Amino acid sequence: MNWPLLYLCSEWVIRFVMLIYVPQRRSAAASRTWLLLIFLLPWPGLVLYALLGRIYLPRRRIEMQERASQHIREAQAQRSGAKAPAVDLSPHLEPIARLAQQLGDFEVAPGNSIELLADYAGTISRLVADIDAARQSVHLLFYIFEADATGQRVADALARAARRGVACRVLMDAVGSKHGLRKLAPRLRQEGVEVQAMLPAGLFRRSAARFDLRNHRKIGIIDGQVGYTGSQNLVNPGFVKDHPNEELMARLTGPVVAQLQAVFLADHFFETGQPREYPDSFPELPADGPSPAHLLPSGPGYGRENGQEFITALLYAARRRVVITTPYFVPDEPVLQAIRSATRRHVEVHLVVSMHANQLLTQLAQQSFYDTLLECGVAIHLYEPHFLHAKHITVDDEIALLGSTNMDIRSFALNAEINLLVYDPAVVGRMREVQERYFAHSERLSTEDWKRRPLVRKVLQNSARLADSLL
Repeated sequence: MNWPLLYLCSEWVIRFVMLIYVPQRRSAAASRTWLLLIFLLPWPGLVLYALLGRIYLPRRRIEMQERASQHIREAQAQRSGAKAPAVDLSPHLEPIARLAQQLGDFEVAPGNSIELLADYAGTISRLVADIDAARQSVHLLFYIFEADATGQRVADALARAARRGVACRVLMDAVGSKHGLRKLAPRLRQEGVEVQAMLPAGLFRRSAARFDLRNHRKIGIIDGQVGYTGSQNLVNPGFVKDHPNEELMARLTGPVVAQLQAVFLADHFFETGQPREYPDSFPELPADGPSPAHLLPSGPGYGRENGQEFITALLYAARRRVVITTPYFVPDEPVLQAIRSATRRHVEVHLVVSMHANQLLTQLAQQSFYDTLLECGVAIHLYEPHFLHAKHITVDDEIALLGSTNMDIRSFALNAEINLLVYDPAVVGRMREVQERYFAHSERLSTEDWKRRPLVRKVLQNSARLADSLL
């Protein structure tokens, strides 16, 4: 038998079959990425595509997400029937709020207090203090819960709470928190803390997901009354050598905390299969501040890229000013087009990214977009002091978005994420103060300097961009 000829024929069969199969229900950009790889390396490309090419969740998980969403909608309908307080939004904000509710299930809740926390160690101290004050329950869901000094502080607080009789439940991502699951979880379980791994990957697990789907959320709820969310994990800031992380979190009180609790319990349900509402999970939450707010969770379980769809709509709704802060900026075409549209409407657009990289390939792909952004008038700020891991957007003087979502295809399509939306000029003003500090400690990228970069770097950047669907 002519094995070389047979191998050559098999490569062409792969190319032709995948040319038909890959573009189905996929963007043109993602299709091009995969087809380029498959045409150059048919067999390796086929293997990688089998592992990574389709966003796969077991049907059971999708059905569980549908059940959780239905439960949230029914609970909110009952609340509305009980004459819940009205939310007073400007007429031009109402369509944005309705879209967020349709995409993520949660309606706007009035009467919240939103405290922004920019001090890394201070945020951990506040969380530990709240855990130490807990009386009924502590629920934590974090992508990274590391077995280092920071993670140990939080673990010690959980152990103290469990010994007081507080019900403590912890969800850790199976990949992001692999060290925490191996080193911290056994001790926490001995102390009476329930610890669950999220999205465990494995060929023979009944609820196994595609191995690179991750739960990237950061959520804390204490006694059902105090909530935390944002970008910060439970890990030392310097876990990436030489470039300690800088973050932004929000500490919440008021009715929106019940939405955080609902997201936590839904994810707990996905991992345990136990559709339980624990006692005291949803206490009465009277108004505690002036801010209307709600959550927009996203992830593959929703069957659509709802986070990307909302951010795109938010950019189209901007009238005066947009500031985007993100550690990773590798957008798809709809987001890039929305940014172009904003600048053509004479909206002032700022992008704040870190000067330092903790993922070289991602940074190269990110830099490949700078030409387009500079040409259409986006101000690019390269933050110097730390690796800026914060993820937030302000639009005009009225909308603030803060959460775990990066501006990249992975966050839009593959990760379970959480974002807090606040419709309050005072909160936007406080976030503006944070953003102005970023500007003051950043280098503004100029078109002239950027065009002078070496040809080799241009080639590397454009080559890395071809892998945007894989990053």
